[in-house]
Amino acid sequence: MNFIDLIMSHAPALLVVIPLLGAFLTPLISKINDKIRNIFVISILGITAVFVLLVAQQVLDTGTITYVFGSSLQTQNNTVIRILFEIDALSIFMALVSIILAFVASIYSWGFLENETGQDKYYTLLLLMTAGMLGMVLTGDLFNFFVFIEITSIASAALIAFWTNRVKAVEAGFKYIFISTIGALFILFALALLYGQYDALNIAQLADRITFTYLDKIALIIFISALAMKGGIVPMHMWVPDAYGRAPASASLVLVAATQASLYGVFRVLFTLYGNVIHLPNISFGWILVILGLITMLVGVIMAMIQTDFKRLIAYGAVAELGYIFLGVGTGLTIIANPDIGISSAPFAVEAMKGSIFHIINDALDVGLLFMIAGAVYYATKETSLNSLGGLARNMKYTTIFFIIGLLAISGIPPMNGFASKLLIYESTYQLNPIISIIAILSSIMLLAVFVKIFQSVFLGPKLKKFDDVKEVPKSMLIAMGIVASIIIFFGLFPDLIVSNLVEPAVNALIHPENYLQGLTGGL
Repeated sequence: MNFIDLIMSHAPALLVVIPLLGAFLTPLISKINDKIRNIFVISILGITAVFVLLVAQQVLDTGTITYVFGSSLQTQNNTVIRILFEIDALSIFMALVSIILAFVASIYSWGFLENETGQDKYYTLLLLMTAGMLGMVLTGDLFNFFVFIEITSIASAALIAFWTNRVKAVEAGFKYIFISTIGALFILFALALLYGQYDALNIAQLADRITFTYLDKIALIIFISALAMKGGIVPMHMWVPDAYGRAPASASLVLVAATQASLYGVFRVLFTLYGNVIHLPNISFGWILVILGLITMLVGVIMAMIQTDFKRLIAYGAVAELGYIFLGVGTGLTIIANPDIGISSAPFAVEAMKGSIFHIINDALDVGLLFMIAGAVYYATKETSLNSLGGLARNMKYTTIFFIIGLLAISGIPPMNGFASKLLIYESTYQLNPIISIIAILSSIMLLAVFVKIFQSVFLGPKLKKFDDVKEVPKSMLIAMGIVASIIIFFGLFPDLIVSNLVEPAVNALIHPENYLQGLTGGL
């Protein structure tokens, strides 16, 4: 085996090892030179991104990859005792979302934080958070999922409270770690309920042994509640506006990816862990997700309409977008679990799932771009209040163009990426119930109105005298925004290419997890 083959054979582990090693080296390199440190962090995340792409190509070409930490898969009393990474099309799809946002955040941070202290700690936390997110979506073991979610939560809380001289930032970080701790404890409790019954932590073995006892139902409710809380789903979204609003814009960008990773946990639990029993008669989890999605959508939009703080408004817009993801998954699960609801079920279930999975990456890109724009406005003006801003389009032309792209994308206006995924959700939910589709469309229209209001307040209107000397943000920030804007436009112009090559394999892996489960047990 040559060196390249050796490296590729361990590529799944390197996806976590590289950013983890980088996190430990960053404080040391920071002692040498700040510029060298920044280049090092960007390089670490760039190398990780390359490995994610290589693993993605391998997964999409050959199927699910099982990576065993240790010499080989070992069992004891017919129970897998090795730690495994199990990478299917859904796992690698989520890994792509995480690494894209983390890589872009590292570029954006160079300019955004150039005058800030504590950058060595910031970049260390950024790399730790990336390692945690990737571990969450790659692991095939429930306990290790808990470990990685804890790593992500601790790093996230510290990033939210990065500006320790600001009371509201520290308060937001404390609120986030408090909520995250409660969520993690509930996840651990649900895990213990399953382990106590089935003596296994491996997802595949649990899926095979679950009989949907009373304790199994309790564990399912706890899992979904805790992960939905970490994902920012209403009514458990109370931490989102403060966390997103008070964190540095670059950290808010990565927090979006962490939120999506938690939603991945919801999907894994519903379709993979409980996939063999969730289709039982009278199971209404699909409808619960649909209702939660609608409530999340409406609450997010309505709360966004009354905000005067730029970042808090975007945060509530992000909450609304999460509603579309839950709505699509709930519709798909409802149709799959209830084949007798009176429609030609299979096609619309798949369409709903495609829309939901596609909207995960679209939401991450769109919301991420808007947070970077809010950060750019703050960098240039030191203002976040919409009432104190105006006329910035004259001095910040590139930022204004990027905002228009983000505005159209998050509102689902063609030809941006948000239109393609929302259209799939509209079509499938209409078949389930036309009223649901109408509510979803109206929510997008309201969201469009909200961001048009921002455009008028921040970039148009009379030019304020205090902003006469405002200049465009540093090139690193423009490059980061340009990368995300380019991806948004590309996804919008060629949605079929993305759906057929990335989204469909991810949906098939979610709906038909047989290969994923087989790899986790080694054929036991």
